[in-house]
This record gives sequence, structure tokens and C-alpha cells, in this order.
Amino acid sequence: MISPTAALSSMPYTPEESISFAHYLMDSLGNKVWGKYGFYDAYSETEDWFPQHYLAIDQGPIVVMIENYRSGLLWNLFMGAPEIKAGLKKLGFSSPRIR
Repeated sequence: MISPTAALSSMPYTPEESISFAHYLMDSLGNKVWGKYGFYDAYSETEDWFPQHYLAIDQGPIVVMIENYRSGLLWNLFMGAPEIKAGLKKLGFSSPRIR
């Protein structure tokens, strides 16, 4: 069983593989894995199993992590929050970005 969310949400960490997988999903499987609200929850090519069901919680990480890969926007907003900086300092983390 394959969950598109896992591979696509890994885009900041595995960009080449995740982008390649996104192309595979759209170019080879198309409507079997994609519907009105985005990618379906899971599928299995070996079992010829393509249920057209969404798991709403899966949609958010895909969009957020693609944007993090694209621009770093969400990571930068998170790391720029004073509460996060203070918490990381209390935990002993250091970085040129944590002041």
C-alpha cells in the first residue's frame, strides 16, 4: 500500500524523489489516485486497489511541505516566532538564527 502523503510531504528532505513520484502519480496513475480534493489516501498497484477515499488530515502536510520546499516560508515563520526561539534556547539549542 502506498500513501501519497508520505512521499509528497517529504519533499524538503527528498526533493528529487518526491517530485519524481508526483510526476509518476499524475502522469501514470492520474484519476486513479487524484480527485476533486487532491490525492486519495492510499492505493496498491500490485493488488489493483485504488479506493477513491480522502483522509482530510493527509491533505494539509502535502501543501505545507511543498511550500516549505519551495520557499521555506512556514519554517521561517515558525523559527522566527519569539516563543520558539526562547524555547529552543531553554532546551540548549544554539544556532546563528536563534538569538
